[in-house]
Amino acid sequence: MDEWLRTLTNRTVPAAFPADPDCPVLAWAGSGAMALTGHDGAEPVLSPAPAYSLLREALRALSWLTDDLGDRVDLDPAVALTGRAERAGLRRAGRRSANGTSRLLRTIDGWCALTLSRPDDFDAVPAILGADVDGDPWIALEAAAAHSSAAALVQRAQLVGVPASVLAEPPRTLLPWNTSRIADRVDTRSLRGLVVVDLSSMWAGPLCARILGLAGARVIKVESTHRPDGVRTGDPQFFEWLHAGHEFRTIDFRSDTGRKALGELLDAADIVIEASRPRALAQLGLAPEQRSHRDGRIWLSLTGYGRSDPMRVAFGDDAAVAGGLVGLDGGEPVFCADAIADPLSGVCAALAVTAAHASGGGVLIDLSMRATAAAFAAAPPLTHGPHSVHRHGDDWIVECAATQHRRTVAAPAALLPGGA
Repeated sequence: MDEWLRTLTNRTVPAAFPADPDCPVLAWAGSGAMALTGHDGAEPVLSPAPAYSLLREALRALSWLTDDLGDRVDLDPAVALTGRAERAGLRRAGRRSANGTSRLLRTIDGWCALTLSRPDDFDAVPAILGADVDGDPWIALEAAAAHSSAAALVQRAQLVGVPASVLAEPPRTLLPWNTSRIADRVDTRSLRGLVVVDLSSMWAGPLCARILGLAGARVIKVESTHRPDGVRTGDPQFFEWLHAGHEFRTIDFRSDTGRKALGELLDAADIVIEASRPRALAQLGLAPEQRSHRDGRIWLSLTGYGRSDPMRVAFGDDAAVAGGLVGLDGGEPVFCADAIADPLSGVCAALAVTAAHASGGGVLIDLSMRATAAAFAAAPPLTHGPHSVHRHGDDWIVECAATQHRRTVAAPAALLPGGA
């Protein structure tokens, strides 16, 4: 993480930024995320504790940057990863995602993940399989996967807009995002009072906006009259937590008046957050390459696979699999936590934006959920010695041989209204 910070800000990490002394595996056990990783009824799995260790470092770095630039934000990593799951009462389900919308499928050469969360996804299953489907579409997909390569099945799903990914070794990359210059830098200013226009929805983008709002920015949440944020009605309390203290605008993107109003909002923004396919904003004449940018502006583009792969869609669980971020049970993959690529991407987006602001801004940040998951999957392995998991009454206990300490595997953390 020190290398991340130096790369992002051209600053030396302060001496007052100490290493975290807690055993990373015991911290993983206490996060609530371990309780969401593994098969239902079986013991939760220890992997991927290195990813959780890196998340704690990222959040400590974010605390340091926000304290330097505005109001300090101390986001609890357990809440970031598991607050939604606690609200919905989700549990670990092995090769079925915690929320039930994604599955890991065994193929002839490995594993892949598919997500069926929207009516259109279910309607597209016959096109993926090239045949009508009678009964449970998941059973049909599992049968087809057993006779297909992972890449071939994923390609057929992506061609019809269904989120799907191959489980592969995570590529090693320094940062899970790229930046390109869109305007000149300015002298660093406080985050307090900066205008953030948030066009994103669901989880990752809104989490970034929440962090910037807690740091002192003025956040304006924009929704389309024809396509409001699904979390607003799907999980109102989670929506309220993500958007507490934000202003709201509802705009008809299809009308000339609406597009003009949205363009004016974007032109007034110091920071823009959007999670659209690049062509969606381009069709409205509102893509970053179609706008003029005043000095210091930061534009965050948050997508499943990055702007260089604009047609592929992703949600949090399949994006995590695409980046190789899974738990391992008996050498076979299980989903990690709850749509983990979403909160990790939200945290990294906030870190990227605050670091860009610290360096004067004037950049487009291209952040990929897959690349984010890969960065955490490739976190340095832990060298803290062996750990064991065993049952004690109704609880699971993790023991650290090196420290002789133990910790109960905690349930998902509760969201606290207004808190981080």
